[in-house]
Amino acid sequence: MKAFAQLFLSLDETNKTNEKVKVLKDYFNCVPDTDKMHMLALFTGRRPKRPINSTLIRTWAMEASNIPQWLFEESYHVVGDLAETMALLMPQKESTNDKNLTQWIAELNAIGQQPEEERKLWLLDSWAMLDTQERFVFNKLLTGSFRVGVSQNLVIKALAEITGLDAATLTHRIMGSWMPETYTYEQLVQESGASDDVSRPYPFFLAYPIQETSDKQRSVEEIEGALGDAGQWQAEWKWDGIRGQLIKRDGKIFIWSRGEDLSTDKFPELHPFLNALPDGTVIDGEIMSFKDGLPMSFNVLQTRIGRKNLSKKILEESPVAVIAYDCLEYNGEDIRYKSQSERRTILEQLQAATPFPEMFRLSELIEFNSWDDLAKKREESRSINAEGIMLKRKTATYQVGRRRGDWWKWKIDPLSVDAVMIYAQKGHGRRADLYTDYTFAVWDGDKLVPFAKAYSGLTDQEINKVDYFIKRNTLEKFGPVRTVKPELVFEIGFEGINKSTRHKSGIALRFPRILRWRHDKPKEEADTLETLKALLGE
Repeated sequence: MKAFAQLFLSLDETNKTNEKVKVLKDYFNCVPDTDKMHMLALFTGRRPKRPINSTLIRTWAMEASNIPQWLFEESYHVVGDLAETMALLMPQKESTNDKNLTQWIAELNAIGQQPEEERKLWLLDSWAMLDTQERFVFNKLLTGSFRVGVSQNLVIKALAEITGLDAATLTHRIMGSWMPETYTYEQLVQESGASDDVSRPYPFFLAYPIQETSDKQRSVEEIEGALGDAGQWQAEWKWDGIRGQLIKRDGKIFIWSRGEDLSTDKFPELHPFLNALPDGTVIDGEIMSFKDGLPMSFNVLQTRIGRKNLSKKILEESPVAVIAYDCLEYNGEDIRYKSQSERRTILEQLQAATPFPEMFRLSELIEFNSWDDLAKKREESRSINAEGIMLKRKTATYQVGRRRGDWWKWKIDPLSVDAVMIYAQKGHGRRADLYTDYTFAVWDGDKLVPFAKAYSGLTDQEINKVDYFIKRNTLEKFGPVRTVKPELVFEIGFEGINKSTRHKSGIALRFPRILRWRHDKPKEEADTLETLKALLGE
C-alpha cells in the first residue's frame, strides 16, 4: 500500500503532464505485475465493492478516534471528505505492515462476507497499521469514493512508453469487463491478440467541440476557415441518448455504454435486431426512446436507466431503438482503418438487410451546399430533440478518444434563465474549504422557488468572491448546507427541460451549469417560474 499511497499523493501534488507520466512510470517499474493490474483497474473505474456500509464505518471511526459524534461531524463539514476526515482524526499507527495493493484489495473483497464483529476487528486493526496517507487512500477504497486526478490517457501513455506498444492498442485492451484477478499483466502487454474476450468493445471516437461566438456570421466564417471545403464533410444530427456499441460475435450479443457498462439486459427490444446481424459486427450508435417514429427526450429514456427490473409499463412508455452512426467491425474484421465514407457504405448495407428497420435506424445525413446552409439547418435542432450537428471528415478513420481535426460537434446554444443563488455547500478535495456547490431559484409571485443545482462555470477568482460573500451572508445552517442572503444573480444554462413530480418547482433541467455572473442584474429582475414553464411548453 505504501507505493500506491505515494503514487496517489505524487499525482495530486503536480499539474504537469510530463511529471505525472514520470510518476506513473516509476510506479509501474517498482511494483509486482498484480499491483499494476489492480492500479489499472482502479484508475479505469473498476473499484472493489464496498464491504462495510457507511454508518458502521463512521461509528467505528469515531470509536477509533475517541471523539464524540458532534466533533466528528463538525470536522467532516470543515474537511469536506469522509475518507480524509477519518484519516486525520485517528491516532498515529501502532504497528507496521508490508502488504501490497493486491493483498489489501483481496482483503477488502473477502471481509464483506464475514460477521459484523469480524469486520470491525479487521477494520480497526487495518487503520492501526497504516500511516495517515496510507489510511486516506485505504479509506477511499473502503468507502467506494476513490477518484484520482489523472486521465486514462496519461496512464496509457506511461504504459505505452514502458511496454513499447502503441496507445491505441493498449486502450482497446483495457476496454470491457475484465477484472485484475483474471486478466494478467502478461496478457495485457503481449505482442499480439490480448484476449479471447468476444464481448470486448472498441475505444470510442469522440468529437471535438466547435466554440461558437455570439456573432453567428463570424462563427460560420471561422468554421469555413478552419474546416475548409464543405464538400469534404458529412453532417448528421447530434442526438441526446445513450452512446453505445452493439456487438454480435460468436453468436453472442453485447451492448456496451460509453461509460463501459455492459447493458445488454437493459434493452431487450434490441436483441432481435442484434441477433439478426452477421457474426463479427460491431456498430456504434445512440440508443434513444422513440414514439410514432420520432425521437423522444432523454428524460423519457432516463426513467428506465438504473432499474433492476423493467416492467411491461416501462417498456411500453419508453421503447428504444438505435440510431446507428458507424460500423467498427464487419465480418470479424476491425475496419476502423477504413475511411468514414467506406464505413458508412458498409453500415448502409447492414441496415438495408435488417428485418428490423424500426430498431436499427441510420443516422440521417444532412444535405447542405455551404456552411451558411448548414448553419440554418442547425437552427432546427431543438425542434426535433437534437442537440446540434456532428461534422465528420469523409476521409477520416475511426480514432481513439477525443481528437481534434476529423470529428466535430456543433451544438446549439443552451437554453438559459437568470436565477438567484439561495443555498450553498462546500466542495470536495482541493475545494473542501470553499463554497462551490450552489442551488438557484426563480420567482413564483413574491417567493423564490429552487429549481436547479450547479457547480461549474465560474473561474477560480469568481469562486473565491462568491465564497467570500457566502461566508458573510449566511442566514441559516442545515448540516453542510447554508441558506444564503438572496442577492447574487447568475445566468444558468441547460440543454433541456422536462416536467418533474420530484421537484418543488415541477421541472427538471438537463445539464444545468453557470454561464455567467450577472453583476448587472438585481435579484428582483431574475426570471420567473412562468418563464421556465413557457420553455417547457416550447
